[in-house]
Amino acid sequence: MRINGVYASRDPNRAAVLLEALGNNGISITVAQRGKEVHGLLAHKGCDLLLIGQRLVDEEGLNLVRTLRARGPSRQLPIVALVEHSDSPVSANNHNNPRSAYALFAKIPETAARKAGAATQAQAQPATTGALSNDRVSIRLAFFQAGADECLSLNWDVAECVARIKAVMRRTQPNAQEDVIRLGSIELNLTSYTLLVAGKKVPLTSKELDLLYVFLSSQNRVLSRPYLIERVWGYNYFGSPRTVDVHVRRLREKLGPAAKLITTIPCVGYKLVPPGTEIRR
Repeated sequence: MRINGVYASRDPNRAAVLLEALGNNGISITVAQRGKEVHGLLAHKGCDLLLIGQRLVDEEGLNLVRTLRARGPSRQLPIVALVEHSDSPVSANNHNNPRSAYALFAKIPETAARKAGAATQAQAQPATTGALSNDRVSIRLAFFQAGADECLSLNWDVAECVARIKAVMRRTQPNAQEDVIRLGSIELNLTSYTLLVAGKKVPLTSKELDLLYVFLSSQNRVLSRPYLIERVWGYNYFGSPRTVDVHVRRLREKLGPAAKLITTIPCVGYKLVPPGTEIRR
């Protein structure tokens, strides 16, 4: 099943490599630069995962996490913070830089730093390094305290970041112990990603399996073509909605007699009607 996520950041290009890697791993990401955009996506399109940077155009990432955790619908939403840390240490001896580490982290006025002798600067250097480390820890700790499930650095290995995000999804999946969905003669195994119909294994493509999962998890609901596109192909898909019709037709052919459970709703989309249930449109 493809996962739909949102990445909220003032400068989303900083995470371009990670976002591409997530896309290759079945996680489709929509980019938002403002907090109000995030609220709109959560309210109208839904979201399986939220990635959030330190700063957005209109607010700090920490504030957005706190706001979302205070609201009912988003309390269980998996949230992963992406912070920007440089691997190279900031030099405490760079006094030409008005934002030198000596002035920022040791909290010593830069004019005083210039007056200090070489011996004084040598003594201050270890304290500067420690303060910088404490600042890095405090950013991650603040996100965890605000309610984030994970906090990653954009300087970390991309493969590790992807693995950690997948781990978050596994931990936060509701009813993760329910690996099999059964309906009539249909048995969809979510662990092995296989389908049995009347006890016989039916080979399906990944998109057909994703489509069937959406139907099974949304019984008796009318699902529009745009909705199915978002759930199966992701927010960033720009193809024709008729792609849904093609895949539904192929899925019906493979389901055999069980195909009658998937009902066409003219001019709208489709609906899965469980056995023994009257069709309500």
